[in-house]
This record gives sequence, C-alpha cells and structure tokens, in this order.
Amino acid sequence: MQIIDRESIEILFKALSTKGFDLIGPTVRNGAIIYDHLDSVSQMPVGWTDRQMAGNYRIVRKDNGALFGYVVGPHSWKNFLYPSIQSLWQAKRNGNSFEIIEEEKKVPKFAFIGVRPCDLKAISVHDRVFLEGDFIEPGYKSRRKGLFIIAVNCTEPGGSCFCASMNCGPSVSGSEPFDLALTEVLEKDRHYFVVQTGSEQGKALMQEIPHRPAEKIEIDKGKALLKQAALSMGRVLDTENIKELLYQNLEHPRWEDTARRCLSCANCTMVCPTCFCSTTEDVTDLTGDHAERRRRWDSCFSLDFSYIHGGYIRATVKARYRQWMTHKLASWMDQFGTSGCVGCGRCITWCPVGIDITEEVQAIRGNTA
Repeated sequence: MQIIDRESIEILFKALSTKGFDLIGPTVRNGAIIYDHLDSVSQMPVGWTDRQMAGNYRIVRKDNGALFGYVVGPHSWKNFLYPSIQSLWQAKRNGNSFEIIEEEKKVPKFAFIGVRPCDLKAISVHDRVFLEGDFIEPGYKSRRKGLFIIAVNCTEPGGSCFCASMNCGPSVSGSEPFDLALTEVLEKDRHYFVVQTGSEQGKALMQEIPHRPAEKIEIDKGKALLKQAALSMGRVLDTENIKELLYQNLEHPRWEDTARRCLSCANCTMVCPTCFCSTTEDVTDLTGDHAERRRRWDSCFSLDFSYIHGGYIRATVKARYRQWMTHKLASWMDQFGTSGCVGCGRCITWCPVGIDITEEVQAIRGNTA
C-alpha cells in the first residue's frame, strides 16, 4: 500500500494525459454527478455529495473538499465502452448500386477516474458477456483494450446502495480489473489516499506520482472506513437461493402488484451498468443517396423488443418486469455464471415510482405483505 496526497491527484491527471489517455471522470452537470471528459481536478465534484432514495436523487454541498464524496449517478461506464448509439456500417449510392463507406475508426484510449467497486464488477460482467465465448463484440473489445482504470473504494454508501449484499463492494476485490484503487481519507488537517496497485501498468504510473509507503495507522484508517461502509448500506438484498426462488415463483401475485405501479419506462435498464439489450435500425437521408445501419440501446421493457412475426412474446407490463428481474437475478447466472446485479441501486433511485428490487425479492420470499 502507498500514500499519495490530495495535491498529487493533479500530477496523476497530467501523467495520464501525457501518455495519450482521454480522462473520463465525475463532474457536476444539470443537478447530477455524471461522467464526462476531464482536463483537471477542478472539474471534479469537489465537496459535493448525493442523497439518494427510491425515486429520488439530489446533490448537496458538504463541508469538506472530498473529490469522491458521492456514490453513483445516472451514468455508468458502459456509456463509453458500449455507447448508446453506434454506427455498424454506412453506404452511399453509386449509380444503380451502393458501395460501403470505409470508416476511419479512431479508437479512444480511455482512463476512467473514480470507478466504484460495483461498477468495476459491472465492467467485469460485460467483459464476460462481450469478450468470452464464440461471439466477440468488436466495438467493446477495441474500447476495452488499453483501458486504464482508477477505482475508488466507497466509504459512505448511498440510500439505495446494496453492493455488500452482492459481494461487489464497498471495496474492490483482487479478482476485478483495475490499475489503481484509491481509498480517500479526510482528517482534520490531512487529506490523502491509500493506494493499492492492481497491475504492472498501475505500478509504472505510480513511479511518476509523489508517494510513500503507507503506515499501518493509515492502512487501518482506510479499512475502518470501508468496514463502517459495509455496515451502513442503504438497502439489503437476501441472495440465498435467489435463482431457485425466482424460478419457482413465476406466478407469484407480487408480479401483478408491481405491474400496476411500473410505468414500463425503461429507466432502470438505461441506468443499469450491466444491462446491454440493443436493437438495430436502418436509416437513410432524404435524397436516398446515403444509408446507415446503427445499433442503439433498447430495453426488455419496450413492447416492441419482444415482437416476432405473429405478435409480442411479453405483451404485458407484468411479463416484462418479471423478465427483467428474473433475468437479472437468476437466468443471468445460467448464461454467464454470475449475477447481472451489482448492487449499485441505480434502478431504485431512478425509478419514477420508486420500485425497489430489494423489496420485490423480500415480498416474493413472503417476508412482507
């Protein structure tokens, strides 16, 4: 473990920029903390935090200079690794036929600043989905290659967080992909970061940043903050035999109750860091001389998403909500060997009517009315 001071974060930024990385990290915009391109530490949400609960999100000022005093906002890192709209191919008219336009695709070299452990797990899940098996997603592969990840352990969970229940936080695990992991510590007269290196690339960068070996008292301080965070989660999800629970309760009356509240708006899938449903669309300009095929995000909450010749497979809100939650917490395990939920709580916070996935599981277990 190493220690870097608050002032060294700017040096870290410059070192990454010098190496050609496009820095992506947290910033405040339109009343939310989002991820966007950064040039300096001054653009970060210094002294800002978020207050989250079911169907509610607010950012407020705190009386400190924390760089990472927030939890997660409406954005996740899939916005950059798996963009919401991506051109698959373009063509232009050439006489009576068309020819494919060869695109010069400049692959971005990203450095992600401030990846929470839950989102780090989500990247790991997408690695399994898009990079393993017989079919590789080329766009994701090109963006993922060379990615530099600076993770940040959570010391103050939000009201919708339940990452501890999913074994996805509040601290990173050695099995997840990261280059550096920071634990931010604010004391009365000190502001520093306990740093864990997770790769050779991370070790090399640390040689360019002023640092020193961590003392035991500093390591223990960071561990104490993380232990307290694990005990103060805003939500808890009982995952014992959860796959069997959902498979055996496909006709539970709770699905109907939830459907009466659900707007089928797809907010939960759009903010989820692991959802990856998509569709393709063909577009052309008004002259008919240019055509393009695009992939864009879609959602299993969309009625048209389950359409095949003859009708809709999931024509009701009940069927669509059941599909989403059962896939996320059960059948995802059969497909990819892991849960599709990382406990970030975004689906709870950004649901307009405050549907809470942890409450839904609890109700199906029969622990609530």
